[in-house]
Amino acid sequence: MAEENSIFVGKKSAMNYVLAVITQFNKGEGNEVVIKARGKSISRAVDVAEIVRKKFIPDVQIKDIKIDTDEITLEDGSKMNLSSIEIYLQKPE
Repeated sequence: MAEENSIFVGKKSAMNYVLAVITQFNKGEGNEVVIKARGKSISRAVDVAEIVRKKFIPDVQIKDIKIDTDEITLEDGSKMNLSSIEIYLQKPE
């Protein structure tokens, strides 16, 4: 999977990322796009995937979902868990 087909979800509105996903599919450089998010942005990533599927490109399917938790060390030396998600969307050929 090429990095170009990855959308990293952050603090912008969900529609910004929906537009990015649709643009990736319309480029024709593959039939798969990965939506990635960490921490509090995970729910926004799920929203983006559902909006794309239900309102814009109904034939897109969720191919796979990967979740992970990393332990990160903060500046003060304490440790914190940070969850991440990758949602693989696929468009039939």
